[in-house]
Amino acid sequence: MRVCKIWDGEYPWDVRVEKITRSLTDAGHDVHLIARNRDRRPERERLAEADVHRLKAWPLLGKRLSDASMFPAFFNPRWLSAITRTARDSKADVLLVRDLPLAPTAIWAGRMLGVPVVLDMAENYPAMLRGRCELRVQRRTDILVRNAKAAAAVERWVLAHIDHVLVVVEESRDRLRDLGFAANRITIVSNTPSVRRLQELNPKVHTAKDALDLIYLGLLEAPRGIPVMLEAVAHARRAGTSVRLSVVGDGRERSVFEAQAHSLGLDESAVRFLGRVPYPDAVRLLQGADVGVVPHVASDHWNTTIPNKLFDYMAGGLAVLTSHAKPAARVVREARVGLVFKDTDAEHCAAAIEQLSDAQFRAQCGANGRAAVARQYNWEHDARMLLDALRGVVAKRTAA
Repeated sequence: MRVCKIWDGEYPWDVRVEKITRSLTDAGHDVHLIARNRDRRPERERLAEADVHRLKAWPLLGKRLSDASMFPAFFNPRWLSAITRTARDSKADVLLVRDLPLAPTAIWAGRMLGVPVVLDMAENYPAMLRGRCELRVQRRTDILVRNAKAAAAVERWVLAHIDHVLVVVEESRDRLRDLGFAANRITIVSNTPSVRRLQELNPKVHTAKDALDLIYLGLLEAPRGIPVMLEAVAHARRAGTSVRLSVVGDGRERSVFEAQAHSLGLDESAVRFLGRVPYPDAVRLLQGADVGVVPHVASDHWNTTIPNKLFDYMAGGLAVLTSHAKPAARVVREARVGLVFKDTDAEHCAAAIEQLSDAQFRAQCGANGRAAVARQYNWEHDARMLLDALRGVVAKRTAA
């Protein structure tokens, strides 16, 4: 197959984009990746996982206007031109577009070229925008360019015209079914790590010690539950549990969370904000932690998607502490890898932290997590589902 992958951000880097393109390339398929280019990287670059085609910068406009012209709006002529040109030149058999923003543009390009289009729905995009609005963390411009009601309307149109959808979790599949989308046009391709991760990471030996080390990987945004996590650490420490939290990542609200930690009396011995680090380094940091946390707000968004970090924690042999957001809570309970707390309840979370002070319990959770990754939650399984889905879509179009 010749696959044209459409990614609305900069590349490198995105973990899911790399896993998908590398799996396709390793399976012998020809992969062309179209990406944004605010960083002024080369317009064409051959990487191990794909032939990368970046949008051309327009220096005469100035950086701000040039960057704005690359915005992944639901319909953007610059993206339409880049997609149709790249797909035509590469003789693409299928277009694979990541998430909702560029899905309408990809569908128009597919119609023009007679090529099927598959949506990689890593996020419930309308719910994500709704959640930001409800927590009042939207920027003023988001009302125009990231409007939840508009996104919901666009999603309905996309589902009426797309050939196939990849989702990351069963709850997302069920949501699409409820919207009337045919089950046989949905494939689950989750956010799992390769089984190689089990060899790459040396699980920490869980022993009774002075302090319990928690770690969070990911963006720093209120919908991801950072405020409740900070309050829970403060509660636990006041109750006599020796605990410290490492926060790995960056985001628009980092300074807000640092100020909150300070107001709670949490110094660097209690909470460390380590900032953004390369993904491989972030994964290696897991080897120094006891518990991985997934404190996401249980909104429509996080009830229909699942983060990479959950499975990274499991592969690293960490116990997991998650909010009751449905997919993560389900995996944690079924695989018996940790504890679940009510998403907005800092005291409930603090009580769970105290329970996780039991080294024997943590060790069993960690062993269960690694076994679950080896058995079920691994990219080798998901890559097979990805390849089967794309082959099926191409075969169906060819037969038609």
